Amino acid sequence: MKEKVYTFSLNLDWQLLSMISQIDRFDASWSGIEKREGQSLKHLKNIATVQSVGASTRIEGSKMSNEEVKALLDNLDITKIEERDAQEVVGYFEVLELITENYNEIKITENNIKNLHNLLLRHSDKDQWHKGNYKQLSNAVEATMPDGTKQIIFQTTNAGVETEDAMRKLIEWYHADTKVHPLVKTAAFSYEFVSIHPFQDGNGRLSRLLATLLLLQNGYKWIQYVSFEHEIENRKNEYYLKLRQCQAQRPNEDITEWVKFFLSSLINIQQKLMEKLEWKGTQAKLSPKEKSILTYIENNPGCKSGEIAGKLHIPGPTVKRILTKLVNENLIEKYGIGPGTNYAIK
Repeated sequence: MKEKVYTFSLNLDWQLLSMISQIDRFDASWSGIEKREGQSLKHLKNIATVQSVGASTRIEGSKMSNEEVKALLDNLDITKIEERDAQEVVGYFEVLELITENYNEIKITENNIKNLHNLLLRHSDKDQWHKGNYKQLSNAVEATMPDGTKQIIFQTTNAGVETEDAMRKLIEWYHADTKVHPLVKTAAFSYEFVSIHPFQDGNGRLSRLLATLLLLQNGYKWIQYVSFEHEIENRKNEYYLKLRQCQAQRPNEDITEWVKFFLSSLINIQQKLMEKLEWKGTQAKLSPKEKSILTYIENNPGCKSGEIAGKLHIPGPTVKRILTKLVNENLIEKYGIGPGTNYAIK
């Protein structure tokens, strides 16, 4: 069944309806999970924040690993941020924190979107001339290839009046439409924002931050405990493919495939969130020695049994027995054989 969503068409088939239903069933049970898990969620939010910041900036070309992102955020000194990758990481972190802590106060307006863009790029030296303002020059959606080269994915709305009109109309529609399901509205808003590409730079990062903001505002509070951005990074080629397939039909395109991609990403991270909570539940049943070894592996991925025994002052045979148990309970992964055997969190 074809439906109209903003200026787009959408095939409202059984698969799409099933995906919406699956996400909403999980959401309906979330308040109970949130009350039960409590402390575990604080830890998961910290992990998700690092993953989100790292993934979203890497999608746009940053080279910083999650470990490097965490080290930077743990020792943040604004006066020492000189490298561009670090500048982008800190900007993304600050906007993500602002959104998760104040999402109910951030109304979807042009001024607020411009302010978020200004904050996103405020540490980036090369972006000072355009931050917080709509683009002055035409741009295009580009993908960064493994060799560092850029590939144009699709052309975007022309700078000037066309961009201003497109953003005004998008925001007006978002507030006026009360019939379209919030998940579909969020997917459509994100798609159109990227298609307009209203700012000179930072559009991809801001589109993912806005998606998180819209999901939180529509009651999907679990999104802050898992990384939507990390899921997009893992499916980066598919992400660009779906955008390209839909955008090639502009104007009045069919965005069914994009919406399904967006929803499937949310379903995947819901499942990952539950797996992490189950992992935490299993972890809570461990003995003090088992917990100390698990924590050491979490903080030192790739470590070996001898290193663990030496650092924690636990006999080697005991460490090996505990490592076997942790592997069997799917809490850690074992890599390599013989002297090269090492361990990391699953």
